[in-house]
Amino acid sequence: MRTPATPHAPHAPDSTRVLPITLRLIVRYAKRGRMRFASHRDIARAVERGVRRAGLPVAYSAGFTPHPKISYAGAAPTGTASEAEYLEIGLTEARAASDVRDRLDAALPDGIDVIDVIEGPGSLADLQLQASHWQAVLPGIQPEDTDRAVDAFLASGSLEVERLTAKGSRRVDARAAVITMETDRCAVDTQHTGNAILRMVVRHVTPAVRPDDILAALRQVADLAPSSPPLVTRLAQGPLGTEAASAPAGAAGEDVPGELRQPSGAAMPPPGRGRAHEQVETTRLGAEPDLTAGALPAGACDQLLRGAEAAVRPSAPGSPTGDHPDARDRAERCRAQR
Repeated sequence: MRTPATPHAPHAPDSTRVLPITLRLIVRYAKRGRMRFASHRDIARAVERGVRRAGLPVAYSAGFTPHPKISYAGAAPTGTASEAEYLEIGLTEARAASDVRDRLDAALPDGIDVIDVIEGPGSLADLQLQASHWQAVLPGIQPEDTDRAVDAFLASGSLEVERLTAKGSRRVDARAAVITMETDRCAVDTQHTGNAILRMVVRHVTPAVRPDDILAALRQVADLAPSSPPLVTRLAQGPLGTEAASAPAGAAGEDVPGELRQPSGAAMPPPGRGRAHEQVETTRLGAEPDLTAGALPAGACDQLLRGAEAAVRPSAPGSPTGDHPDARDRAERCRAQR
């Protein structure tokens, strides 16, 4: 007679095999082309696969479901491009930043381009990402119409728009987060003929105000409706100047300087002042971008994808987080059998 097999207890990880972090790197990358339609979770999965393909000695968390120690400063909303998203990666071995940049850039899919890798500051929090510099190309809109809409927007004390979230409808004040906004006439070239280009510096507030909220407010206050979906790109992100950072959100406007600084501390040129913005094209395999005099440096990221709302935890049966009742029942049965 066959003896029934004894159920095996879950295999506990060997804590001695969890290697400590010896090097922390800050990675600045761009989200371009069709990758702007990828969600933050899609980007995170692509980065994890890229790290494995690049053969980087990434550190892992302890526990039954180890995860690579990669953290993100936030994510540009789905449907928007970005010239500098930020992430932090912990390595168990010392590697040259240039080598990590080349290996990771070659391993990532087209549209996710690594721009720079630096050692430090100590963490993503030290970057002080307080605001973002956005550009929106508005198809079928004349610059004169955009000027009138911008004047009406800045003259408003408050402009609440409604946003549909996973928790239902929510209203946010789009005006309170905008520090500067203007039409960039110098950036219009042959590619954007017949389109208006809008530049704005938006403070990171809670709940987050996204570019589509601001465009909805412009449609509400001045009936500004592009003929097709706008092409929105985050050009830069970093700390604000002292005066703008200390001013209350409701005081944003012409009386508050919209100086946005790079995480390194260097001031970024204000949007659309005197020079056309030249798009910085960065080739793959970590080629250094050629920044001409007066051109805006590539760099950016933004708030969390859904602002202050809590992330939706997976609830499918067998979820490794144990949130689903089936997963909790299985865990109870395993403990009882042991």
